[in-house]
Amino acid sequence: MKIALMDSGNGLLAAAAAVRRLRPDADLVVSSDPDGMPWGPRTPDDVTAHALAVARAAAAHRPDALIVACNTASVHALPALRAELEPAVPVIGTVPAIKPAAAGGGPLAIWATPATTGSPYQRDLIERFARGVDATGVPCPGLADAVQEADEDAIDAAIVAAAAHTPRDIRAVVLGCTHYELVAERIRAALQQPGAPALVLHGSAEAVAAQALRRIGAEPAPAAAPTGGLSVILSGRPAKLPAAALTYAEGRLLAGSRTDTAEAVRR
Repeated sequence: MKIALMDSGNGLLAAAAAVRRLRPDADLVVSSDPDGMPWGPRTPDDVTAHALAVARAAAAHRPDALIVACNTASVHALPALRAELEPAVPVIGTVPAIKPAAAGGGPLAIWATPATTGSPYQRDLIERFARGVDATGVPCPGLADAVQEADEDAIDAAIVAAAAHTPRDIRAVVLGCTHYELVAERIRAALQQPGAPALVLHGSAEAVAAQALRRIGAEPAPAAAPTGGLSVILSGRPAKLPAAALTYAEGRLLAGSRTDTAEAVRR
């Protein structure tokens, strides 16, 4: 079994780690675009072009499924990706977990990039899945870039700034950018109010990993240690995981995988 994941950058680590935990025997292909990121400020057509290039690099490894572990690419490029790759390769998109968060009641906050926060896409999700729930969109300028670079000071500053614009009485937070899941506990620590019930964070990594397995008819089969391989592609080039990726637990989990190319991650 081989599962590919794509994103502009390190945001795919959370979903890749979720797949690894569900199926330690799966071979993983992670394809990103450090030369072209960030994708958020690009036009929809430009995002689609970059996403197709990243997906084609992953598809060359003949995966059984492709996870689009990027909210921006899922919004703008999913139809084009599916038109090119399916039915041979099922394509699984990423949607902010507004629906399950709203099911738990409000008030809730949706942390996302500034472009996503003000987008018709997010407004539509709130209207469809959180009607009647007190939901506040919180733009998080600079947070995805800081997480990408593993810049500790910039991460802290971006979280503090976003927390200052987040209502204090929230019960849940939707992490509307895949990069944010890599610093989820730091976000929780910044928002948790003393004496309040534990804040619930809603990411998408576990759900998309499970959906990918369902699409190919595979069952979760966790084991003690990973035995599957890992191939890394950076802007179309065989590579190893960037140093910044290894600062996160998810990246270190992937680094324990068997390597499938001479340029891939060393154990």
